[in-house]
Amino acid sequence: MAGLLVAQSAPVVAQRSAAAAVEQLQNAHPRAIRRDVPLTNAIRRAIDAGTRNLTGRPGPDYWQLETDFTIQARLDPATQTITGTETILIHNNSSEALTQLVLRLDHNIFRGLVPRGSSVPAENTDGMVVTRIVVNGEVADLNPPAPAAGGRRGGGAGAAGGQMPLRVSGLDQTSARISLSAPIAAKSTATLEIAWHTKLPGGPDGRGHRMTQRWDDTLFQPTQWYPRLAKYDDMNGWDTSVYLGPAEFYNNFGRFDVKIDVPAGWIVSGTGVLQNPEQVLTATARQRLATVLDSDAIVTIVGPEEIGPGQATAAGDRLVWHFAADKVNDFAWATARKFVWQATRATIPGKGPVPIHMVFLPERASAFANAGQLTRHALEFYSKLWAPYPFPQLTLQDGPSAGMEYPMVINSNQGAADHETGHQWWPMMVGTNETRYGWMDEGFNQYMNILSGADRRGVPPNLDGPGQSYGRMSGSEDEAAMMWSANYAGSGYGYQTYSKTPLMLSMLGGIVGDEAVQHAISEYTKVWSFKHPSPWDFVFFMDTTLKQDLDWFWYYWLWTTESVDGRIANVSTIGSRTTVTVRQDGQMPSPVVLKVQFAPEGAALKPMANAKMVGPDTAVVTWPVDVWFGGNRTFDAVLDFGGRKIEGITLDPMCRFPDRDPNDNVWPAPATALNPQARAYTCG
Repeated sequence: MAGLLVAQSAPVVAQRSAAAAVEQLQNAHPRAIRRDVPLTNAIRRAIDAGTRNLTGRPGPDYWQLETDFTIQARLDPATQTITGTETILIHNNSSEALTQLVLRLDHNIFRGLVPRGSSVPAENTDGMVVTRIVVNGEVADLNPPAPAAGGRRGGGAGAAGGQMPLRVSGLDQTSARISLSAPIAAKSTATLEIAWHTKLPGGPDGRGHRMTQRWDDTLFQPTQWYPRLAKYDDMNGWDTSVYLGPAEFYNNFGRFDVKIDVPAGWIVSGTGVLQNPEQVLTATARQRLATVLDSDAIVTIVGPEEIGPGQATAAGDRLVWHFAADKVNDFAWATARKFVWQATRATIPGKGPVPIHMVFLPERASAFANAGQLTRHALEFYSKLWAPYPFPQLTLQDGPSAGMEYPMVINSNQGAADHETGHQWWPMMVGTNETRYGWMDEGFNQYMNILSGADRRGVPPNLDGPGQSYGRMSGSEDEAAMMWSANYAGSGYGYQTYSKTPLMLSMLGGIVGDEAVQHAISEYTKVWSFKHPSPWDFVFFMDTTLKQDLDWFWYYWLWTTESVDGRIANVSTIGSRTTVTVRQDGQMPSPVVLKVQFAPEGAALKPMANAKMVGPDTAVVTWPVDVWFGGNRTFDAVLDFGGRKIEGITLDPMCRFPDRDPNDNVWPAPATALNPQARAYTCG
């Protein structure tokens, strides 16, 4: 009976159309527009600690953990296995002692009994098999005794009430923990030594990036191939998120010194600069390398006919390739028995030429025919757009992964060269948390690819349209908000992480101007280079640099899946004054922008303070977003240009604001419905 009473007292919605039902529901309540961004516990902790603040710049007490790796690895092509040892020098620059360490063991995703997302490994393996762990000289027992009766482990100093021994858990998962017997003091260093081996998966059944890492036993493309120390930061402490496959990474910066032992004749490429060319390259290859920076020509270092020890490489049975890299957050490499090696250069503004290397199989040469030119353009264009390319070289590596990025390395041919090169700015330079906030990495990259593609074609970039198009996605129950952890975005991962950011920045450009947006992001890039910004840092930095309070904008784009959904509800004229009633059915507000088309003849046009003439008979009139902050859903935009007849009005003429149906943005209503995809027809 109580339920019946509640049902009878609720508003009756008996409309036959969704639009009418929405309007009836909305009119029953005032519009509530949120104008600030949520502050989670993580950013509150950072603000309290002085590591971050509302300016968007690093706080006075900002710090970050650093890790320096020394790695020796040996590849056995017959077993497809890498066996390695590594020493990690941990710089605890934080203000707190570390009582545990967290390891990233990504290759355990190739084991059968771990959580996975949509990625499917090419084959199941034993994963990352760790055989030894030593912390500051103390050896961990990787096979501790089973818990004794009562739940306590028998033996050890801890059982007697003394210091607990070094303990390790989760070595069969993608995230493992080392409980330390003695904390690593703040502002001190510690040494972690690890021995391990892992098989690289291969075969035809892999699905998703990084799930196939070899072709048979003749080409290997190792990624996430060694145990890494997880990120430890001022906002959340240790990053303990599991590796599910689709989402990417959040790593510490540091130095890598890596020696890779492979059969002689196999060419090795990788992150960093080759330290021992005299020991692994032929004299001919070294001579050719010396000419790479002299011009934009493509130089062949090792040709398709140069195969085996003494021709492709120095002579011998096995060779050790030694690479070093400073201020990088990962290390990737590739090797093959029959790599062709070519190189060219890019000239970085303010820095000069850097080499671009390309290694690929001879039969795949056509996929690299334009790779050098595309990569050169990307390096030079993004250096001007954001900040100069900071690294000493870049290498394109052939293999089963044809669209993935690491510091100074892109696993790509010409198809994804521009996009993957863009990742050298984020996350390789600006160390965003891709695992949680993938939009700060892939999304920014998608936006800059639009700019690069236009520049390459010699035309101005056109950012009209993408902002409006989000209105047709808004409302999907499959879409995760951008601030939802990308690692758990499921089927919506691609849209959330890649697609939505360019739409957001299209709208932002419609408010402040595209050049202003790009200038602000350039400044953000420079300020946060080789640091780890959060979304709040980006938002606050943009507000500060653009000198506008745009928190309302960031809230609706990042924390919700709402749209503007504006329309022209009515047009009436009395004398020289025309009133355009604009309605916003969505929750996201926007400025009101009207393009007004006048008859070619008539009275002289009277100027309006908020109007700009864009042609002899066309004006664009703008009212700020503030007109909605009182809670109304309708706004009467009054046009007073004198007595000239108005022949047409378009709301949001540049198509920048998310809208479900652009047909109701035009007065008089179009005789033929507008095609939202035909941007040249509907925008501008």
